[in-house]
Amino acid sequence: MSNILTNNASSDSDNQQERPQEEWLEKIPQQLGYYLAGFVEGEGSFNVSLRQKSDYHLRWQPVLSFNVSQRDLTNLVTLKEVLGCGIIKKRRDGVYSLDITVPSNVILKVVPFFKRFSFRSEKAIKNFAIFCNIAALMNKGEHKNIPGLRKVVLLRETLNLGKGRTRKYSALDVFKTLPGESSETICLVH
Repeated sequence: MSNILTNNASSDSDNQQERPQEEWLEKIPQQLGYYLAGFVEGEGSFNVSLRQKSDYHLRWQPVLSFNVSQRDLTNLVTLKEVLGCGIIKKRRDGVYSLDITVPSNVILKVVPFFKRFSFRSEKAIKNFAIFCNIAALMNKGEHKNIPGLRKVVLLRETLNLGKGRTRKYSALDVFKTLPGESSETICLVH
């Protein structure tokens, strides 16, 4: 990483017990980490989309997604550099978007970063907690069995509630296609 990051980690030999995947977090200056968290709180979002996949056992693929958009590239480039992952795209409307959808990057980079540099608003804290629960289920492979997929989909229904939320597929769309789903379960979702 460039000189944006400095090593704030202690040089004590006691820190040798630290897990290697978290060492990168120690190098992020607190001021920068909290600045980026505040930026994301205002401009970013944590999502879980659903894709129909005929080659999947359950026919559905949940996709973890983190994105943040802005007309100015500065913060997006900095965030991408700090996280060490993601793709920056320019949309037709001239807005740039940093997108992270690779599951390992979401689980090993995005989630730990925002657990360390937490949000302030209730809404952001709640949505991030739901997203983390879904990510943990998916990291365990729970989305590959019916009870686990059901948990993921039901949690997803509580993510980003409010005006402006759109979904291509609902929980009802998923549950109607799962083998062994009862009409009672489907009615509970609807």
